Amino acid sequence: MTAALLSVLAACSASRVVRPTVAPEPESSPSASAVRWPIGPTPAHAGPRDTRVSTDDLDALWQRQLMVPVEGIPRGALRDDYTAKRTAGMHRALDILAPRYTAVVASDDLVIGRLFSGPVGGIVIYAYDPEQRFVYYYAHLQRYRKGLAVGDRVAKGSVIGYVGTTGNAPPDTPHLHFQVMKRAVGRAWWDGPAINPFSFFALDALRP
Repeated sequence: MTAALLSVLAACSASRVVRPTVAPEPESSPSASAVRWPIGPTPAHAGPRDTRVSTDDLDALWQRQLMVPVEGIPRGALRDDYTAKRTAGMHRALDILAPRYTAVVASDDLVIGRLFSGPVGGIVIYAYDPEQRFVYYYAHLQRYRKGLAVGDRVAKGSVIGYVGTTGNAPPDTPHLHFQVMKRAVGRAWWDGPAINPFSFFALDALRP
């Protein structure tokens, strides 16, 4: 096991590094207090505290035809570390190693629901699909795409940010922490049950 992989496992884990991209122009990043709260009503299909993932949910997620959320990383290079142990329990996400400033893309057609920066995930994005059934969490970003804002609708494959090491990511191991959840009911819509996305990627976000 490589030193880089060990360092990621200690804080957040890994896949394969691809060729670097040119760093985009600098842009200011949000402070830990710069929280933009979610928009929109609770989806009509949700029942009282709908916390379990059903077979119908998994079928619906497959129909979304998710795209690998980091440019230049093919599906075959992904590592399934969803069940890896962490200090707080199971990882419940995938970590995708890539050079700093590699483009992070929308894995689905998305509505940007929440943007903020904190000590654990660093610069993060919470977004949801147009039907408000699934939530996508992107963490440890170096920065957002210029002009990205809560309420934006972005097409699958569109750049939304850049790989980094913010939050508790090892400073020498840039990677994207990517999580998929079923949308929860109520104000904390981003805190629903997690789904392992490893088997749901149908498209690669490869560079031209």
